Amino acid sequence: MPRRANASGPRAPVPTAPVPTAPVPRAPAPRTRRPRSQLGLLALLTPLVVLPAFAAPPAGEAAFIAENDAAMARMMKDMDIQPTGDIDRDFVAMMTPHHQGAIEMAQAVLRHGKNEQLRRIAQEIIVDQQQEIAAMQLALGQPAPPSAPAPTAPGGAAPTAAPAAATAPSGTHSHAMSMSHHD
Repeated sequence: MPRRANASGPRAPVPTAPVPTAPVPRAPAPRTRRPRSQLGLLALLTPLVVLPAFAAPPAGEAAFIAENDAAMARMMKDMDIQPTGDIDRDFVAMMTPHHQGAIEMAQAVLRHGKNEQLRRIAQEIIVDQQQEIAAMQLALGQPAPPSAPAPTAPGGAAPTAAPAAATAPSGTHSHAMSMSHHD
């Protein structure tokens, strides 16, 4: 009886022919060496570009940023409410500090900003946000908060402002002469 080949036994290696390969053309290497004059100029200019990024802001800007950061932190903390189950009250409870944050940011611009157009917009924001806070509280049957005058001159001078709810009927507010950040 002839012997059968064992499938699990060692196999003879299969000879393979080498595959010819063509050389791959390469692009010339980019020039990585810069002339010494360019390196010297780069060394001189780097501090002029990099150092201002790490420098402290001007004194007026530092005060503005500090006030703005404080207003934002207070707003975010005050908006973090425990839901009561009353959607309307929860909405007003979150929107009031949101609007108050906008008022405080606008007041910081009035204290530190120089652009007259932006200062007028900041004044409008203060009045609009006070009116919206009052309208929301009146809609819930709560008394309107007392309005506070906004400082309009550097140094904190504060002329009287329009009463918060005097210009808009209860539950409505007018944006005819103002720009709203919600539009």
